[in-house]
Amino acid sequence: MSSFAIARMVFRNHKASETLYLFLLIGIGIPIYVLLFPVYRIDSLMGILGTRLGLILPYVAVNISFNTLLFTGFLRDIPGELEEAAIIDGCNLFKLCTKVVIPVMKPTFVTIIIFNAVYIYNEFPFASTFIQNNALNTVSLMTSMFKGQYTMDYSGIIAASLMIMLPELVFYVILQKYIISGMTAGAVKG
Repeated sequence: MSSFAIARMVFRNHKASETLYLFLLIGIGIPIYVLLFPVYRIDSLMGILGTRLGLILPYVAVNISFNTLLFTGFLRDIPGELEEAAIIDGCNLFKLCTKVVIPVMKPTFVTIIIFNAVYIYNEFPFASTFIQNNALNTVSLMTSMFKGQYTMDYSGIIAASLMIMLPELVFYVILQKYIISGMTAGAVKG
């Protein structure tokens, strides 16, 4: 919805949407390692440190900028006449978004789902910092358990790495056409 507002809505202050767009662009440039300590403090103050929620909320927050910018690029490529025709036919804003815009954005939705799934599946810094309970360990965090202080189980690391890669490869192969169409949808203006 925020990308729809940035791409389509007219603000009183014309620079407001560009400022918001720039703010989100800056959000992509912030390294995840810079966020570790502040997010750790926030999680501990909220009492969710070491829980699934304490890991899910930072994942959502970190991906908001990228997701919004990808949606905005795609929405700017959709002709405005499509939405104008829906409004003339009697669509309100909610119906316009749910019946017209969201079905057209299907490739972008799939692309974002794939990128977020792969990122969260492979993410290590947040998981290693916020999770102390072995029962809540992520797949990438479990792979690091094959290394001890004085020994390394190379066969275990290789087997775990293969087990991490296989679901991602299958996921990618099945949805590959959506990835390519979703990434190129907002890239070229013709």
